[in-house]
Amino acid sequence: MAVILSVSGSPSATSRTTKLLRHVDRRLVSHGHRVEALDARSLPAGALLAADTADPAIARAVELFERADAVVIGTPVYKAAYSGLLKALLDLLPQYALRGKTVLPLATGGSTAHVLAVDYALRPVLNSMGAAHITQGWFVLDRHIVVREDGGTELERETEVLLTPVVDAFSAALQPRAELAVTV
Repeated sequence: MAVILSVSGSPSATSRTTKLLRHVDRRLVSHGHRVEALDARSLPAGALLAADTADPAIARAVELFERADAVVIGTPVYKAAYSGLLKALLDLLPQYALRGKTVLPLATGGSTAHVLAVDYALRPVLNSMGAAHITQGWFVLDRHIVVREDGGTELERETEVLLTPVVDAFSAALQPRAELAVTV
């Protein structure tokens, strides 16, 4: 199965975006994939903003992108766009860091006014980085991500029902493609 890098672009320590990503990660693991998590907020700020790829943490992040077969990118939406933290991370990567990779873009926000940020802000950047296939992205309202008292995450029922096929389609896109038989 595939090695998937799950990237949270949220600057918040109590991020619902990150909670959503870990929820999606568990589903992908249940499909037999190996998932590695990268929280951009854990990277050293000075090295990230300076695009210091010699910094060990930044070099490791770049290596995680290189090793991954596929990438899930999650971001909160601020001012109709993905987070500045995610922008800083994507900017320090090589131009075609997503070449040959399948990518699932996810976003969270407080209002449906931000729903188009996935397709009009994030997707073009992922495309410019050479992603081979960007699957259908998804936007989830913050209030539909419930953090339980035990720290676990639950999605509002309708959100779970709608998100599941999006994640499953991403997983299916990672399966080796069968050779097409040509008959004459």
